[in-house]
Amino acid sequence: MARPCPAAPALLLASLAPLLHASLAGHHVPMLLWSTRRSQWNPDTAVHEGKVVSEQELTALLQPLLTQNSRNLVLFLQDRLSIDDFTYFSESYGNKNPFQNVQEILQSSPSSLVLPAVDCKATKHLLNVLQESGNWKLTNVTNLNVSQLEVNESNPNLLVVQLPPLASDLKEISTLEEIAENDKIIGRVTMDLQERGIHFSVIYTAVRPSRISRRTDVVAELRRQLMAAEEEESSSYPPLNVTIGNDTCILFYASNFSLKANNSVLIDLTNATFLAQNVDISASECSDSNTTLSLKYTRPVNGISSLEIRFLMTNKFYEVSARRWSTLDSVEIVQDGDKLAKFIVSGISAPAEYSFHCQLVGTSNLYPARLDRDPSNEAKNWDVFISNLQIQGFNIINNQFSYASDCTGFFTPGIWMGLVTSIILLWILTYGIHMIMQLTTNNRFDDPKGPALSVPQTE
Repeated sequence: MARPCPAAPALLLASLAPLLHASLAGHHVPMLLWSTRRSQWNPDTAVHEGKVVSEQELTALLQPLLTQNSRNLVLFLQDRLSIDDFTYFSESYGNKNPFQNVQEILQSSPSSLVLPAVDCKATKHLLNVLQESGNWKLTNVTNLNVSQLEVNESNPNLLVVQLPPLASDLKEISTLEEIAENDKIIGRVTMDLQERGIHFSVIYTAVRPSRISRRTDVVAELRRQLMAAEEEESSSYPPLNVTIGNDTCILFYASNFSLKANNSVLIDLTNATFLAQNVDISASECSDSNTTLSLKYTRPVNGISSLEIRFLMTNKFYEVSARRWSTLDSVEIVQDGDKLAKFIVSGISAPAEYSFHCQLVGTSNLYPARLDRDPSNEAKNWDVFISNLQIQGFNIINNQFSYASDCTGFFTPGIWMGLVTSIILLWILTYGIHMIMQLTTNNRFDDPKGPALSVPQTE
C-alpha cells in the first residue's frame, strides 16, 4: 500500500488486524517505512494478506529509498516487535496508545508503506545491506544527542537508532510503557529532522518477533513456534573466534550483546561483533592457564571514541574434583582508554574440556550468571546484557565449541517444588492407608431369637 488508510489512527490498526493471524504463522516481523518525498512506492506495491517478504523482495522494495537524489535514511531498530502489538496494546488499554507518534507520522507522510510480515533473516542483515548499497556516512544516534546531530545533506547519511530493548519479564504494563518510550524517541528524532527542513526516509522494524502472542487462542501454539525459531536463530551466524598462529584459542557467541551507559545510552554490540565484525581482537591473549578475550570498538556511539571489553578466564586444577576447571573471573570495560569498569563474575565455570553456556548473563540480580560491580571503579555507570552466551577459552578442537556446561543447575526451583509437593502428597497417602488398615469390623452379631449380645467394656 502506498499510503495508509485515511484519517484516524484506529483505521490504520483496522487495516493491520486482518493480517494478524497470517503473520503469527512464521518467524517474521513488521516493517514500517515512510518518507518526506512523494510517490516513493507505487500502488501495486501493496502486500497481500499472508505474504511474507523475503530478503530479495525487501531489497527491491527499498530501492526507492536508496536511489533518491538526497539520501538521508533513518533506521529505527527494536529488539522485538510483532504485528499484533499494534492492535493489542492500542485496543486493550483504552487511551494509552503506545504507537501514537508512529501512527500520526505515517498518516501525515507524503508516502509510506506498511509491510506486516518481513522475514527475520532479512531484518537481521538489514544494516549490512544498507551499508553495502552505497557510500553512506554511518551515524549511531542516541536519544540524548538528537538536537546536536549534524546532518550534511551533500552526502548520503545513514542514521541508526538502536531503540532500548523491551523487558524480558513479559509484564504487559511494563512492555506498554517501554514501547511508548521508544515511540517518543521516534517522534523526537523525526520532528527534529523535519524542523530543520531535511528530506529523509525512515525504516522502523525489529530483529525478532515478540516472544508471546497476546492472543489467548494462539498463545501455546506461538510459544512453541518461537522457541523453535530461537533455536534456529542461534545458528544464524558463526561465533567470534580468536586464532593464534593456526590454532583457535577462544570462541565467543551471544545472540544479544548490549551495554547501557549511565542508565540511558544503549550500546548494542551484537552486529559489530558477530555480523559486521567491526571489532579489533588483536589484543587478546591465550595460554594454557590464562586467557583474555579483548574486544575493541571505535566510536560505538557518539560521545565514546573507543570502547574495550575484556573477558578474563583462568584454567586451574582443583584437588577436590581431581580435574581442571576453566572460570570466567572478571569482565572489564575500558572507555576512551582510561576509564576502567570492573565486574566480578559469579557462576561462570565449566570443566576445562567444556564450553560454558548461559541463557542470561549480566548485571541484573535476576540473571543466573551475574556480573557484580566493583565499587572502587566506574562499574556503577554501566549495565551489561548478554543473551545466549557461549564462551570457551581452552582446549578447542576443530574450531568448534565443545560440549556446553549450562549455568542452570539440575535442581531448579520448579524441580524442588515438585519434589516437596510429591513428598507431602505421599505422606498424606501413607497416613490415610495406615488409618484405613486400623479399622476393625464386628465379628459377633445379635440373634433376634436368643438372648441379647453382651459386649464387655474391655472389648
